[in-house]
Amino acid sequence: MIPRCLCLTVCFCLTATALAAPRPPATYSIVARDARTGELGIAVQSHWFSVGPVVPWAESGVGAVATQSLVDIRYGPMALALMKGGRSPEEALRALTASDAGQALRQVGIIDADGRKATHTGAKCIAVAGHKAGKASDGSAFTAQANMMLRSGVPEAMARAFEEHAARPLAERLLAALIAAEESGGDIRGRQSAALLVVRGQSTGRPWEDRLVDLRVEDHAEPLAEMTRLLRLHRAYEHMNAGDLAIEKGDTDAALREYAAARDLAPEQPEMTFWTAVSLVNAGRVEDAFPLFGRTFADRAEWRELVRRLPASGLMPDDPALIRRITQTPTTRPAR
Repeated sequence: MIPRCLCLTVCFCLTATALAAPRPPATYSIVARDARTGELGIAVQSHWFSVGPVVPWAESGVGAVATQSLVDIRYGPMALALMKGGRSPEEALRALTASDAGQALRQVGIIDADGRKATHTGAKCIAVAGHKAGKASDGSAFTAQANMMLRSGVPEAMARAFEEHAARPLAERLLAALIAAEESGGDIRGRQSAALLVVRGQSTGRPWEDRLVDLRVEDHAEPLAEMTRLLRLHRAYEHMNAGDLAIEKGDTDAALREYAAARDLAPEQPEMTFWTAVSLVNAGRVEDAFPLFGRTFADRAEWRELVRRLPASGLMPDDPALIRRITQTPTTRPAR
């Protein structure tokens, strides 16, 4: 049961400033809970600069919200606060719209940590506007919403893609839904920015660990193509982070596996190549490391200086002769 004081606070805040100038990122988005992992996420694309700080809101163990159309940003944090206080998504949505004089201009999708959902498309949202909520065959709950679309069918396209990509991680699945929306017509004005946010289903008590994916494309001619690239890099750096953790634990073999996985995902990134080379040196496979150092040095000469600094941090052997050999490695370009 939500405390009466919180309900009154929410109602007062919305009523007092409901007619304040809204930010109008007409857009399309999908909010979902993954049945296998419990993860909660939102993906959004819009013809509006920097949609990421406006539309998606999520908190582990609580829920996820997309607030859009002529958006009242407070719907995001307030819906989360209401759900955290014990309200269902439907109850939270009713409390918000009932006290908002501009509710006919709002569009909202809400899902809680149990997979319950609520949606709202105000009567004055710019056509073509609508939403579709449901459950995929794997039990994952979703709500897809869109306004100012070129043609009808965008929420339905997102729903189909969410179903078709059930085997993929939630972030990739949400991105696939956005791509399907764009292919079905998307925003009548085109495209500009996108955001992707995924959090754990249950909180660890460490918010920095609960936010699993938080990516934004602020301004781009092809924001979904750029988001696809960023998500690939994000996955690569997850392997890099795992490799770094393995290094801290002295598990060089595990570090090599993680760094190799990162290089497979992002072979164009010298960071992955460099730390793989460092791990090979620490594993005693110095000769295998030289070609990788050579590729890294072709990117920037300053990588050589970084090699010189690593022994002092205990990340490479304190062997001046070895360090000299490495830093004198000729630059090489990877085979094309």
